[in-house]
Amino acid sequence: MIEKPKNKPLRLNFSSGPCSKRPGWQLKDLNGALLGRSHRSKEGKEKLQQAINKTISLLEIPQDYKVAIVPASDTGAVEMAMWNLLGSRPVDVLSWEVFGKAWKKDIQEQLKIEASVFHDADFGLLPNLEKVNFENDVLFTWNGTTSGVRIPNGDWIPEKRNGLTICDATSAIFAQDLDWDKLDATTFSWQKVLGGEAAHGMLILSPRALGRLENYVPSWPVPKIFRLTKSQKIIEGIFKGETINTPSMLCLEDYLDVLRWAEDLGGFRGLMKKANNNAEIINDWVNRTSWIDFLCENPDFRSNTSVCLKFLEAKNMEEDSLRNLAKDIGSLLANEEVAYDIVSHREAPPGLRIWTGATIEHEDVELLMPWLDWAYLTCLENNKY
Repeated sequence: MIEKPKNKPLRLNFSSGPCSKRPGWQLKDLNGALLGRSHRSKEGKEKLQQAINKTISLLEIPQDYKVAIVPASDTGAVEMAMWNLLGSRPVDVLSWEVFGKAWKKDIQEQLKIEASVFHDADFGLLPNLEKVNFENDVLFTWNGTTSGVRIPNGDWIPEKRNGLTICDATSAIFAQDLDWDKLDATTFSWQKVLGGEAAHGMLILSPRALGRLENYVPSWPVPKIFRLTKSQKIIEGIFKGETINTPSMLCLEDYLDVLRWAEDLGGFRGLMKKANNNAEIINDWVNRTSWIDFLCENPDFRSNTSVCLKFLEAKNMEEDSLRNLAKDIGSLLANEEVAYDIVSHREAPPGLRIWTGATIEHEDVELLMPWLDWAYLTCLENNKY
């Protein structure tokens, strides 16, 4: 029996979404929230525009791109991009984890775009990027939150292309270096790398995407909550803080708070460095541990935010037994008040998933590692799988 570790992480939240709040966060930090006021008031629009401006600055987004705060988190932002931009040509869809598979299903069953091409890969792998046809529109996730597999860079995307690229970047942005020249519609949500509150998404559009909006009308009706144009003209107010529906001004204040924190850390580059350092702690632990490995097989493709792990010594177990083992480890560590929410996504292969984004402190990751060893051996000794 392995001895129970003595020291516990100070911050127990390792969920991959909503993610841990920034270090030192307190509810009183949001006292400046514009509560009880209209988001369409002068002050409300100023705060929304400030959030957009800070996002552009911290992410180093080109000035000729447009950024909007949109409803329904990253899912709403992706759906908005798809329903407005797709349909004029086939779509190449890359899917290798849960959310990419969801966008693929929408292309097949909702939008029903004919002649589309699907590039699939199993969890832990990346599709063959060389086979993507950029005469078509291309839809993909940058970082597979449920598989721990990320696209390493934008080199595979040509600068000159006829199709648009639509990128779900929600667990990559603010932690990975995105190549904006290669991305036409990019989406994310506040609750991932920045640990903001849920229900609000961000949509970033290139000049090429903006041109598509004004020169193409989809064959399907676009719901009001998704509409970015009126009479084939871009609704400019959406990109100036005039949101389509009512945002939470409390959540907005929380986003502004964490943007200020990110600014102090040096913008996305400082956040990326912190995420890299956190992920490296797990990498070192995996390299010296016999019972665990990364779900992602290629080290060059491993995420620095959503680290997904699989069991090695227990690989002869049935999938249900492996899933029960993962749940038991998660429950044991939660009951011990060591870590919350570290079990892999319910639709992903059974294992563990540990968030290492910038709101996680490196000493908490370090303190978690011996507890994982203890929990694994304890569960194997106490249960029959």
